[in-house]
Amino acid sequence: MTFETITYETEGPLAWITLNRPGKLNAITQRMVSELNSAMDMAQRDDDIRVILVKGAGRAFSAGFDLEYDANSNITEELHADFDLIMRFWDSPKPTIAAVHTYCLGGALELAVACDITIAATGCRFGEPEVKFGSGIVAMILPYVIGPKRAREMLLTGNDRISSGQAERWGLVNRVVKPERLVDEARTTAMEIARNDPHAVRITKQALNTTFEIGRMRDALRHALDLDIAIETTETDESRLFNDILKKHGARAAIEWRDRQLDFTGQVKRHDSE
Repeated sequence: MTFETITYETEGPLAWITLNRPGKLNAITQRMVSELNSAMDMAQRDDDIRVILVKGAGRAFSAGFDLEYDANSNITEELHADFDLIMRFWDSPKPTIAAVHTYCLGGALELAVACDITIAATGCRFGEPEVKFGSGIVAMILPYVIGPKRAREMLLTGNDRISSGQAERWGLVNRVVKPERLVDEARTTAMEIARNDPHAVRITKQALNTTFEIGRMRDALRHALDLDIAIETTETDESRLFNDILKKHGARAAIEWRDRQLDFTGQVKRHDSE
């Protein structure tokens, strides 16, 4: 199969999926969503494959889902497709490993976290900046991984400058290695898994997932997706102006415009009870 936005390669018992839009920091388009699903299908059908790895080509893992929606597209359908893609890596009967570098933001962070193991290069930036763009979270998986307090801090501030070290301390990633060691470390970890009994690995992963999902995690994620759809499909005066600036002048200009709407004079306003 020929792909435009990813590459798919096998290496013994390993399947390597590479996000391949380096000029766009591997921003995930609907074409990439479709091709990632096809690559996952190929890996699942191949009895020789025991572990699936995902990485990014060029300067970054991924800056997240592409902000440029097609005006003729169905946003609700696209968000469901995005959600289902992220959860494929969680649900995959074959273990999944993400090897991330430089930028791992938004939906790309959710995809990496949904993998069984996430290995990061030093100098990586993690974050979920969706609220800055008036968007929501496609897969609300973070509270289950890093806890509610840290998830609230990340998601409500839109922090997109979490370092590799902080990500490791918070449990966003399993470990951090030098950039030149990233692929080798992911390969070594994958081979450690591949050497084990595949039936035992598959059932153990199923048991791990059920440990979360038996507490209705899946229902909570679906509910959060419904709320994300409400965010994406509701237009306000502020969101309309923000999106106009975003389309004409880019993300930085739009965020700077929003910041200017707030009073950052630093002056304390008194509210006397008299």
